[in-house]
Amino acid sequence: MGILIFIVILSVLVLIHELGHFVMARVFKMRVEEFGIGLPPRARKLFTKGGTIFSLNWLPIGGFVKLWGEDMEDESQASSPEAFFNKPIWQRAGVLVAGVVMNFVLGVILFAVVYSFVGIPVKTNLVIVDGVASGSPAEKVEIKSEDVFEVLEVDGVAVSFKDVSGFIDIVSKNKGKEIVLTVNRGGEKLKKSLIPRENPPQGEGALGVTLTSVKIVNYPWYEKPFRGIMAGLDEALSWGREITLGLKNLVVDVFSGKGAPKDVAGPVGIYQATKNVYGSGILPILMFMGVLSINLAIMNIMPFPALDGGRIAFLFLEIIIGKKLKNKIEGYVHTGGMVFLLGLMVLITIRDILRLFGKV
Repeated sequence: MGILIFIVILSVLVLIHELGHFVMARVFKMRVEEFGIGLPPRARKLFTKGGTIFSLNWLPIGGFVKLWGEDMEDESQASSPEAFFNKPIWQRAGVLVAGVVMNFVLGVILFAVVYSFVGIPVKTNLVIVDGVASGSPAEKVEIKSEDVFEVLEVDGVAVSFKDVSGFIDIVSKNKGKEIVLTVNRGGEKLKKSLIPRENPPQGEGALGVTLTSVKIVNYPWYEKPFRGIMAGLDEALSWGREITLGLKNLVVDVFSGKGAPKDVAGPVGIYQATKNVYGSGILPILMFMGVLSINLAIMNIMPFPALDGGRIAFLFLEIIIGKKLKNKIEGYVHTGGMVFLLGLMVLITIRDILRLFGKV
C-alpha cells in the first residue's frame, strides 16, 4: 500500500504540473501533440481531441506534454503558426511558468483543506508548549502539550518576556537555577518549579520542551474555507522560502565539493517518508503532498538547464541577443543539465539506500 500511495502522490503532482503546460498552450492556440498519463513506452491511445493524442503509458509515474514546434529542424513545425517556437516570448514563458503555478496552487489548496479540518493556525505572542521530551525537567513536573507559559519567576521575582524567543533567552540565562513557571492549562493556573538543564541532550533545550506561538483556532464552518486558503497561502510561502534556501545550500555544497547535504532525499527517501506519513491518516498525507508540490514548483522554476526555469532563462537570452537561438544549441544544454541532474539523483538514491541499511 505504501508503494501505491507513493506512486499516486508523485503521479498527481506531475500530472497537475503537466496539465498547467497543456491548458496554457491551448489558451495560446499552440498545438499539443500528446498528453501522456504515465511515462513512455505507450501502452495505448485513449482518444484524440483537438489534435492532441491522450495516451496511457507503461511507466505509472506522472505524465508528459509534447508540444508541437519544439523541434525547429523539422520544416513542417518551423513554418506552423501553431508551433511553440513561433509564438511570442511572453506566451512561451506563460506555458513554461504554468506548470510551476499549478503546483504552487495545488500546495495552497492541500494546506487549506488540512487547516479547514484541524483548525486555522493563528500567530500570537503566547508561549505554547508543542511537545515535551521524555525524561526532561518539564516531563518530571508534568508539563503537557498545549500548556501556555504565562509567568516566569527567578528568585521570587517575575521576569517578563514578550514571545517564545524572549522566554528562551531568560531560561538560557538561568540554567542550573530553580525557576517557577505559571502555566495556563485550559483556564486553570498551575505553578511548576523546575531547574533548566545546563547540558541538555543533543536536540533538546534546557527544559525539554518545544515551543510555538501558533494557536489553532476553530472558526465557524462558513469562515473556514476562506481562512484556510489564507493560512494555506502563508504555509506555502513559508515552505517556499525554506525549500529555496535548501536548494541554494545544495548547489553551493555540490559545487564546492562537499556533496549533497544529509537532509536531501531522492525517490527512495521520499518513499520512506511516504510510508511513515501513510500510517498517520489522510490529513498528514495531504500535508506531506502539499510540501512536495511546493518543492516541485520551486525546483522547476530554478534557472538550471532541463528545468522550466532553465528554459525561461533561454527566453531571456533570446531577448538580450535579439534573435532566436538555434534549437540544437538549447537542446545540447538541456541534455547536459539532465545528465547532471540524473547523476545527482543516482548519488542521492544510493545514499538513501545505504541509510536504509544503516551504512550512512
